[in-house]
Amino acid sequence: MAEDSSTGFVRQLGRWDALAIGVGAMIGFGWVVLTGEWLVGAGTLGAVLAFVVGGVIMALIGLTYAELVAAMPHAGGEHNYVMRAMGSRWAFVASWALVGGYVTIAAFEAVALPRTAAYLFPSLESVQLWSVAGSPVYLGWGLVGTLAAVVLTAINIIGIRPASMIQTFIVLFLVIIAGLMVVGAGVGGSLEFAQPLFTGGFGGFATVLVVVPFLFVGFDVIPQSAEEIDLPFPMIGKMIVLSVSLAALFYIIIVGASGLAMDRETLVDSDLATADAMAALWGSDAFGTVLVAGGIAGILTSWNAFLIGGSRLLYALGRSGMLPAVFGKLHPRFRTPTAALLFIGVLSAAAPWLGADALGWLVDSGSPSIVLGYLLVTVAFLVLRRREPDMDRPLRIGGAGGAGVGIGVVALVLTAGLATLYLPGMPSSLPIEPWVLFGLWWLLGVVLLLRVPSVAGGPDAEERVLSRLPGS
Repeated sequence: MAEDSSTGFVRQLGRWDALAIGVGAMIGFGWVVLTGEWLVGAGTLGAVLAFVVGGVIMALIGLTYAELVAAMPHAGGEHNYVMRAMGSRWAFVASWALVGGYVTIAAFEAVALPRTAAYLFPSLESVQLWSVAGSPVYLGWGLVGTLAAVVLTAINIIGIRPASMIQTFIVLFLVIIAGLMVVGAGVGGSLEFAQPLFTGGFGGFATVLVVVPFLFVGFDVIPQSAEEIDLPFPMIGKMIVLSVSLAALFYIIIVGASGLAMDRETLVDSDLATADAMAALWGSDAFGTVLVAGGIAGILTSWNAFLIGGSRLLYALGRSGMLPAVFGKLHPRFRTPTAALLFIGVLSAAAPWLGADALGWLVDSGSPSIVLGYLLVTVAFLVLRRREPDMDRPLRIGGAGGAGVGIGVVALVLTAGLATLYLPGMPSSLPIEPWVLFGLWWLLGVVLLLRVPSVAGGPDAEERVLSRLPGS
């Protein structure tokens, strides 16, 4: 293990740790409850194709990340890339966008955990306290979600190493779940259930495709924690692309196998379609219970990863003086960004008391922000390729010629196209409530942005920002 003398982070994560953080972040809870909707809306082959296309888009974005993280392996990932390419204010916009996505997803996992646990322990829903936006809030939900938030936050404060060990163990369990779905599809699946292969036309396909940024957000947790990964810098970049590929494979397996398990009417009536599909494939409710345990595992890996990634991004904002300085400090013993972890942990602990529907709006409001963050990273990739062609790049995507720029352009166009799917009038547009929350988040962002000194990009951009802050 080695300590980064510039920040105090300790490099202690290996290859499997980094891969588990990235893959685990992308395999959360959505696949347990939403698979039925995807299959009904787009058809079995339509839903699978949406994940293939979405996986390609995210892999292209991941390639731009791979080059950038190898060149700038600093905590905060995107913050550093956009800062160097486009200056301080664009760096804040990219960081604020992704923080919004990370925090809302972490908060939602705090509700998803007790909600899924209630499938195994129905008594968690025996005492209803109140409802928010028509969604009931149960005492058992609140206690389980809050306790889990406290425990996960405490583990992360103690150090990234124990957090990553838990992550690796749980991801291995998810691999077993995927294997059971594959074998079950071969043993108990039927092609008749997969008919019709396509439903809903482009609208059905787009409805599935639009959730891809939400489901795949998390591969960028690897660059967020780059200062704690003890690997050659090019290898860190390769871990990003590999993690996206493995997550896409997982989703394709789950969706495809579920489509072979049950007819459309049964899928529509199911609360946890994937669990019921697993039970149907194996002919036993016990296997449905095992899959629900996998859903709980996915919740924990995603939640844990966003605590890691979100806290490092908040740390980078604090270190650059764009948020209060306390966010840019590390625990003197554990070398973790304690204030940032507590900030996300407190919000997560409060989330279960707000109900699932309200938090669903929060997550939806964060999805366009996530795409905006990815868009700015692809722009930063292209800007640095043009303006700093001789920049030290331990991993150069597409070589020194135009292939790398071509990858960046395609990633930019596809990401921009993905962003349009959220807009009013599109088949997969968001309802009004998420847009209101999106507007409130960015209203606060604008207020904070006005405090950020306007500094052009360059290798020393962060130092110039700090030199222009009041009291410097």
